[in-house]
Amino acid sequence: MKNGFFTVAAAVPAVRVADSNYNLHQIENLIAQAEGKGVEVVVFPELSITGYTCQDLFGQYHLLEESEMAVLMLLDFTRKLDIISIVGVPVMVDNLLLNCAVVIQQGNILGIVPKTYLPNYSEFYEKRWFASAQDLHPTEIRFAGQRIMVSPAPQIFRTAENVRFGIEICEDVWAPTPPSNHLALAGADVIFNLSASDELIGKHDYLKALLAQQSARTISGYVYAGCGFGESTQDVVYGGNAMVYENGKLLVEGERFSFDPQLVISQVDVELLRSERRSNTTFVNAQRPTSEERRAGEENFIDCLMPMFRQGDELGRQPLPFRTIDPHPFIPADSEMVAKCEEIFNIQVAGLAKRLVHTHSQKVVIGISGGLDSTLALLVCVKTFDKLGYGRKGIIGVTMPGFGTSGRTYHNAVSLMESLGITMMEISIAKAVTQHFEDIGHNPDNHDVTYENSQARERTQILMDLSNRLGGLVVGTGDLSELALGWATYNGDHMSMYGVNGSVPKTLVSYLVRYVALNGVDEKSKKTLLDIVDTPISPELVPLDQEGNIQQKTEDLVGPYELHDFFLYYFLRFGFRPAKLFLLAKRAFDGSNPSAGQYDDETLKKWLTTFIRRFFSQQFKRSCLPDGPKVGSVSLSPRGDWRMPSDASSATWLKECETLGA
Repeated sequence: MKNGFFTVAAAVPAVRVADSNYNLHQIENLIAQAEGKGVEVVVFPELSITGYTCQDLFGQYHLLEESEMAVLMLLDFTRKLDIISIVGVPVMVDNLLLNCAVVIQQGNILGIVPKTYLPNYSEFYEKRWFASAQDLHPTEIRFAGQRIMVSPAPQIFRTAENVRFGIEICEDVWAPTPPSNHLALAGADVIFNLSASDELIGKHDYLKALLAQQSARTISGYVYAGCGFGESTQDVVYGGNAMVYENGKLLVEGERFSFDPQLVISQVDVELLRSERRSNTTFVNAQRPTSEERRAGEENFIDCLMPMFRQGDELGRQPLPFRTIDPHPFIPADSEMVAKCEEIFNIQVAGLAKRLVHTHSQKVVIGISGGLDSTLALLVCVKTFDKLGYGRKGIIGVTMPGFGTSGRTYHNAVSLMESLGITMMEISIAKAVTQHFEDIGHNPDNHDVTYENSQARERTQILMDLSNRLGGLVVGTGDLSELALGWATYNGDHMSMYGVNGSVPKTLVSYLVRYVALNGVDEKSKKTLLDIVDTPISPELVPLDQEGNIQQKTEDLVGPYELHDFFLYYFLRFGFRPAKLFLLAKRAFDGSNPSAGQYDDETLKKWLTTFIRRFFSQQFKRSCLPDGPKVGSVSLSPRGDWRMPSDASSATWLKECETLGA
């Protein structure tokens, strides 16, 4: 494991039913390929040494002896290999024949795991040939030249870097209480499943849902390898399913019904899984055993310490070669975009509606700049008033042009308020701010932070005082990304009476505005909204250039929002350190994703350092945020989501940033 990533593979070899020698060579070929690619554990399908569909041939001593001999040869083949291989084999234990997973590394059998739940219906009659692990008493046997204990007790295998994994076999995961439940609660990070599930109409979708749910419920990695081409088609067909899940998310899957062998490789983020488990109190409570269960666990769970793995050459050339990293973790997939946008709006609308009903108010006051954030907040207000049956004239939109207001944003603000039918007010701040500069002795030609923040605070004062006069609530417009970076004026745009955008990141704001533009507004509003989406992001607090264009562009000053939102997600959601954030960003923004920018190491390091520095130094602004609804898994509310001392030191994080790319 490197940087928390555990490289795993699901292998589907070519099979000849009852030909253990042929099957052995196919397995060896895939093991060699996996070892060369830096795979740490590879799992093969159920009964992969013999083939799953041998039926009554499992009663033949010759087949059982040949399969044991194949395992002996496999031990010799792996003698100098670090990779752990999990193969399916029939194993005789006294008077029982067990359907087992045999775990092999460096010529040793590390453990034998028997199947617990045996199907005995329709096309599967496993109980005709095999006994269940529940029928077994712990027994030491000699198998493939080695003495090994075979037990019904759950077994957990542990690598030298303390990655823990467990095994279940096919039907086990379909049971009401799968063995993987107990394995995960006992500490297994990853579950491997050797399977032989046949193909029926609709069954594949059910299987994927089942594996996704089991992976999510146990907060684990789940690696599934199913029988494929070569198994008997006398009555059913096997599709060769190979899939890797991580906490309910499908990382990679193979090609169903392939006639060729498959090796499906991915990298499970064990650090991510452990972070999720630590923060999930339900999972932690489920791990709380009785004293009797604790004693049984100490006796039954077996740790096997593995040698340290070599990392394959490919891992050194490219970061995370078998893992796709989404550069925009806050953005829904295209197939889910409409549903997710609608859901986000419903959350924002429900939050604001409750606050209006509770305060007996049918008026809101909102500053409209012609930028993305105020536009989204206005759209939320409009949807809320429509749903409550309030007239839109109760929405008082205030445009407050100042020294840096551009014609483009001003006209978009006015146009949008007109087309949406709200009450519009225009109050220039130039005269008031100029007087303020004179009062405090500030030179208006000095465009410093005082020059900028005075304008933001004047606008907030206007909105607050208007709300008092009109009896309405000031609706805040600031978004999650600005809060993370502290890109807001303290007691200026930082403050409101209810902040509807407080947990919506900047990268998502534009998608939400575009969604509204394309779904259910008039043509004039649509045109305005799309132009707002295309307008450069700017606070517009310094004068325009000689051509009247915006010269203060936020992303030139603090960095690309797509990078900061990426850092924010993994920093808050999983607590990743700078080195891992840097590694993930290298993979996500390497140019392979056409929807994301491409950044070199120096640029990533620069903006990651900026993110860390600003995130720590600006916590004081987040410690006194107004109320607002949470819409996603990441939020910075000081009341329930992010509690951090305003004077926490960033020295340790920044020190690690200095070493990045070295």
